[in-house]
Amino acid sequence: MSKETHNGKTRTLRDEARRAKSRIKSGFWSECKEDMGQKMERARENGLNESKAGRYFKTQVEAKINGRQEDEFYLRVKELLTSEGEVSDAIGRLTDKAYYETLTYEEKQRYNLTLSEKYLRALERFRAEYEFEILHKA
Repeated sequence: MSKETHNGKTRTLRDEARRAKSRIKSGFWSECKEDMGQKMERARENGLNESKAGRYFKTQVEAKINGRQEDEFYLRVKELLTSEGEVSDAIGRLTDKAYYETLTYEEKQRYNLTLSEKYLRALERFRAEYEFEILHKA
């Protein structure tokens, strides 16, 4: 029997089949279809790109199915951006100060570069998702 590791858990094909059957029985897919239709209609009414909206909502459904949790760093970036917008000292605010103080000069440089790359990816993601998040709350 095939085993797949997902989110630190080992699941068999049988486990996945049970989960799929449970989704069908609970009406998950009909709810998703109805919800997706409403969101797509709102996107259309607000003049948003329908194919882009469809891709975004599809990833939301996939995340729900997989039980994917938001990564903590992205949530911190999202909170910063929604509360204060883009700020010039974002990297400084996101830095783990206690950890940073334990690093050598070279390690600090590497940490800053890595943190900057993560921030830019999170910022891109936030920008891509923001217009659809507004629809989700409406």
